[in-house]
Amino acid sequence: MAAPRTVCSGRLWDGLLASAFFLQLFLSAAGTEEDSITADFDVRPGGMVHSFSKSLGDYTCTFTYAAQGGTNEQWQMSMGISEDNLLFSCSVWRPQGKSYLFFTQFKADVKGAKIEYAMAYSTAASGGQNDIPLKEEEFQVTETAVTHKEGKFRAELSKLLIVAKTAHDEL
Repeated sequence: MAAPRTVCSGRLWDGLLASAFFLQLFLSAAGTEEDSITADFDVRPGGMVHSFSKSLGDYTCTFTYAAQGGTNEQWQMSMGISEDNLLFSCSVWRPQGKSYLFFTQFKADVKGAKIEYAMAYSTAASGGQNDIPLKEEEFQVTETAVTHKEGKFRAELSKLLIVAKTAHDEL
């Protein structure tokens, strides 16, 4: 199971690796729809549990949540497969940066791959501002999901990032 490292330099290194992966992924996938996908969806308040799911090839990413306050917010889900088919990524975020909804729960899970790296953020980078990660005690990472920790999560969520290792058969 992969979880964010507790050492600040470890978190920085993981973040740099994830950023490098996404840059490589999106540059190599430019123009090839089968290697990446981005979809818009609304995050709706009202306290009810909602899910948004997308598939890319053999892989599926599902974002499940309940939120309160405000009105609908437009969010995006992006998925990609690395050129060598070894890594699958799923990002869920609010492009405008900070969400003004209060999340009572969240879960992002992947099917077809095992999570190598995951991070949750209270604020997504926007308008010159940097991503602000949740504190490690607010969420947990398993082989296939990132989810809030009951009683520890402070109801702020604006971005989830998952990089997972695909099932790959050696020749």
